[in-house]
Amino acid sequence: MTISPSAAAPLASRAARDSESRASGNQSTQSPVIQVQGLRKSYRTARGSLDLFQNLDLLVETGEMVAIVGQSGAGKSTLLHILGALDAPSAGTVYCASTNVASLNAREAAAFRNREIGYVWQFHYLLPEFTAQENVAMPLLARGARKSDALATAAGWLREVGLDDRSDHRPGELSGGEQQRVALARALVNQPRLLLADEPTGDLDNVTAGRVFELIERLHHSHHLTSILVTHNMDLATRCTRALRLEAGQLKVLTTAPSATT
Repeated sequence: MTISPSAAAPLASRAARDSESRASGNQSTQSPVIQVQGLRKSYRTARGSLDLFQNLDLLVETGEMVAIVGQSGAGKSTLLHILGALDAPSAGTVYCASTNVASLNAREAAAFRNREIGYVWQFHYLLPEFTAQENVAMPLLARGARKSDALATAAGWLREVGLDDRSDHRPGELSGGEQQRVALARALVNQPRLLLADEPTGDLDNVTAGRVFELIERLHHSHHLTSILVTHNMDLATRCTRALRLEAGQLKVLTTAPSATT
């Protein structure tokens, strides 16, 4: 069974992209950002082969915000790693942003991630010796941008996440919520098509978590992103377009959020 979105639940961001496509003269339907068919992931253990996924299917259309929930150890992070070309499937096809990610070599996968994917993890992984602005600029510098241009773009993204007055602060001088906002700016500085977020609020208190999630929602819509979030927070999951549960190697529809009908 392919887990696909409801045809009656288009988001504003998807409509905006469709409008842009029509304006450019392209009348064809856009391909889904994520197309997974027959995904299998196996590991060898001392007790034999462990099958994490078996014939898992997933379809995510442009503009969706999809939550994935499930117990610890179900494979949620591994699924994100496969979608983002950080890990390879044992079998099946995985297309992300029209790219067969399983076919990429290490160099191609790194370039693909830099170009198409924004990552946010539970822990911010900021470099402690660099300022917030320098941390946000790192993906641009890795792409070969001039330092002055990279820093100027990074400054703009820090304004977007409400931290323009903290740009010269190092991570140790920032609160947990501020550090995660810097990490979000860093994830989006290259203007990726897809945002992958693995427990982005899991290390924050409830109030701060809510604020960070609201920021992710705002940026998702304003920058026409497609987003997949792993979370244990059911309140946040049900605010997404769809919520799916990863259980026994399969994705099952959990709920369709009320916001999907607006």
